[in-house]
Amino acid sequence: MPFPFVLPTTRSFSFTPFFSCDSHPSLPLTASIYRGVLRDTLKKHKRLSPAEQEPHLPSVLSSLNNYFPYLFAIDQGLSNQILSGQEVDIVLKSTPTLEWRPTLSDSLLPGRKIPKIKVESLEYEIYFTLSTLAYTYTLLAQASLNPLYFLNAALPSLEQRTHIISTASKHLLSAASIHEYLSKCCEQISVPSPCVDLSQYTFKALAYLALAEATLLAVLKDDPYPAIIAQHRNKCDKEWMIKPPDIPKVRANLFARLCLAAAENASNGLSILSNVFSKGQGKINQDLLKYMEEVKRTSRGKACRFLGIGAELNGQIGTAIAWLQAGMHQLGMSSEDTKMRSLKKLKKDWEEKRMEKRAQWGIDAGKLEELRILNLLEFKWSKTNNMINTQPIPPVGPLLAMMPSGREIFALKPFTPPVLEATILESLKAHDSSDESDGEARSVRSEVCSGIKSDYSNGGIYY
Repeated sequence: MPFPFVLPTTRSFSFTPFFSCDSHPSLPLTASIYRGVLRDTLKKHKRLSPAEQEPHLPSVLSSLNNYFPYLFAIDQGLSNQILSGQEVDIVLKSTPTLEWRPTLSDSLLPGRKIPKIKVESLEYEIYFTLSTLAYTYTLLAQASLNPLYFLNAALPSLEQRTHIISTASKHLLSAASIHEYLSKCCEQISVPSPCVDLSQYTFKALAYLALAEATLLAVLKDDPYPAIIAQHRNKCDKEWMIKPPDIPKVRANLFARLCLAAAENASNGLSILSNVFSKGQGKINQDLLKYMEEVKRTSRGKACRFLGIGAELNGQIGTAIAWLQAGMHQLGMSSEDTKMRSLKKLKKDWEEKRMEKRAQWGIDAGKLEELRILNLLEFKWSKTNNMINTQPIPPVGPLLAMMPSGREIFALKPFTPPVLEATILESLKAHDSSDESDGEARSVRSEVCSGIKSDYSNGGIYY
């Protein structure tokens, strides 16, 4: 967790043959320059190995943030709107054709790669750019969470852990706001979207997913058990020689309701995407559907664990054990699996897959981690119940019927598209038709892209 999105790529495009601006003549050319930088950055990112992609994400974010204000200015200028106190007058000379490669659509033919699609609308250029920005925020959230699960390095302190989770939550909420903004923008378009990636239903489902992930992180910040499991598995940790880890009391019922809210959001998103495919509007990435199902299961499993913790704090250890068994049932474990007979093999297979495909970290939405916690608590509480309390363990079915309703913790802030500053707009009033201006533009592009092109010189041929 979060989902490891693949960033889209695009072909080169220049605004100047298709758009002109009498009020700010340099705007189309400058937008073309920054779009070229974004294209090169996405192209380079795709060519990097999974280990190299993580530190490259800030460059992708910077390229997106630099390009989008100019793209938005052109879009607003087509309707002669006022930007930063200045009227921008854009004239459409001919219909533009832009190409992007979608990453959430699945090919109807197995093994066939999804080709780039052509879009003849500036709105879809905005949708692709903003969705790429949302994917980047999600990947940044995933990258920031990596230190919490290191096995061969020191684990972060409590303060560092809180900062890491807060940063990841901020990125996920930003992604959710962008997806929600895009889903509302699609309401203004009556024609079908060119691919599933740009569908209103997909944007809404991804907003639900990002909100569910952010809610789970809000629980993780005050949940001591994942840190205890990570500490047990970390080879560099020596604190266990001095004292056992402290397990503070948690607000069990509140956390259970938050987890159930995350499960509801994931379920809503999964239902939306399933309806898109059933209506024949395109085939969505199966990994994304499986991940959303895992988020729903893991969230409900966590809720059962917290309800069990609440029962144990109230002295009802038999009911607490039943809640743990209910959590395992939510995660897809049968009664025989609760005896740990297959968990060791599952752990080994998952660890090997994680080592071979580091980019797929978190694709199980924390399911295996939650299984470890449930088994740890069940072993501890069953031992106590067998030796001291000897309380009966009630059946799981009636407990699941008593689960409370979910409770939302976040309210999404509306996404506001960035606007060019007045000083930048003023500088764009310079004419770009002269040879000197063309030379300056080429010089600017050369300087901006110098770092990217230097990386290509030793990178071989890109396919």
